[in-house]
Amino acid sequence: MKMGNKKTRYTRFFIAKNYIILLQKIEKGDGKMPLFISNIIILLNIIFIGTVVFKERRNPVNTIAWVLTLTFIPVFGFILYLLIGRGLLNKKIFKLEKEELKKLHESTKLQLKELQNLDAKNYNYKTLTHLNLMTNSSICTNDNDVKIFNHGKEKFEELFKDINNAKEYIHMIYFIINNDELGNKLIDLLTKKAKEGVDVKIVYDALGSFFTSEKLFKKLKDSGGKVYKFSPLKSTTSFRANYRNHRKLVIIDSNIGYLGGINVGDEYLGKEEKLSPWRDTHLKIRGSAVILMELRFLLDYRHASKEELKDVTKFLHIDQKKYGDTKMQIVSSGPDEINDNIKLSYIRMINLAKDYLYIQTPYFIPDESFMEALKICIYSGVDLRIMIPKKPDKEYVYLGSLSYLKDLILIGAKVYLYDGFIHSKTMVMDDEVLTIGSANMDIRSFKINFEVNAFMYDSKLSQSYKKSFFEDLKKSSILDISYYENMNYFNRIKQSVFRLISPLF
Repeated sequence: MKMGNKKTRYTRFFIAKNYIILLQKIEKGDGKMPLFISNIIILLNIIFIGTVVFKERRNPVNTIAWVLTLTFIPVFGFILYLLIGRGLLNKKIFKLEKEELKKLHESTKLQLKELQNLDAKNYNYKTLTHLNLMTNSSICTNDNDVKIFNHGKEKFEELFKDINNAKEYIHMIYFIINNDELGNKLIDLLTKKAKEGVDVKIVYDALGSFFTSEKLFKKLKDSGGKVYKFSPLKSTTSFRANYRNHRKLVIIDSNIGYLGGINVGDEYLGKEEKLSPWRDTHLKIRGSAVILMELRFLLDYRHASKEELKDVTKFLHIDQKKYGDTKMQIVSSGPDEINDNIKLSYIRMINLAKDYLYIQTPYFIPDESFMEALKICIYSGVDLRIMIPKKPDKEYVYLGSLSYLKDLILIGAKVYLYDGFIHSKTMVMDDEVLTIGSANMDIRSFKINFEVNAFMYDSKLSQSYKKSFFEDLKKSSILDISYYENMNYFNRIKQSVFRLISPLF
């Protein structure tokens, strides 16, 4: 649905404003023509239901959920739709120039040709790599060294050391940068590096960091650093409030990259008592994969800053030192893509699993295709284990997650509750493939947020994370069917409601 002009945006704002004024008149009882007003409300609802059904390109499940919401709760549903229900105005957000596209396509075609010569022993690597090349033009690099962090404290200790040693540039994207002890420590360090002449660029999400004042970044900006919000919350923005940049990326001097689930905030160090202990996963990468991380950053930065960066694909041809032997693809996804790239790769991993598949995620709200893939996995005799938090941060998502997990437990999945808050977004398969990144196993990450994951084809690395998973099992309790049988009636109702509306969020 193309609604990219200012006139359309202001028209919608005018309709919403006057709609709310009419509702206020009804509430106060001073409306002189209640029947007329009621008819206007009904007409507006019909218009928006028509928009959802005929104009917005949606999954049928999402469409039904919105139609029900607009029909049965017209006031709240109308406002909710304005806030989070509409699609993107401009479908393709991160545009590549003609020459940039040409270079990327050349690199993709070359690697697709190389894959054809691989034998049957490399089947899993070949098919997953082929998938990510076709859907995301994600070049696979094979010279990477990877270090896994299972706690925020370890990650930030090493990140701060690498920032201190930076010579050329420090580029970062975070969904959340809090104005707390950790956030101030990071900005102080970046300010110091900016004063030394290091190029410092930051993109942070406007909604994820909603309570963070721009004053936090003033000293950095004054020292030459560049800081931009992703999708500022303005009435004239070309984005909808619901579409957020959930990526966590740091790239330093083109040879060090950080990627994973850990944002910038004291809670990620385990300092939020009600969610403690906090368990998370992040990567430090050295090697050619960092080039692809830098490309991802530059596309996001170019959009947020509106700077005319030229030839962001020039990094594809830089010769890198051989740091290790981990094969890796950096895969990004978002609502501006034709495909749900990361979800498709998740599903391919599920389909390829023969022995085991272990998943960690804070939120488990799958769509139908993801859920069906997991069921097939279980019925095929694969050892499927899923770990979620015992201490949730969002009750409505948690109850919705429990509803979906019940269906899997009934057919043989093993589900565990980590005694604390687990924020990791990981999947490991058959000692062969491991993925770690920002994408949760939920509809929001599949279809609404902008995400990035690393897909690693490395036996030793996969076995190492499998070992970490079993260490986490020692701090977890199993979720069995008795939990549901003993659930009180009110929670059962809430669980059903949250499952019904989960496609909206």
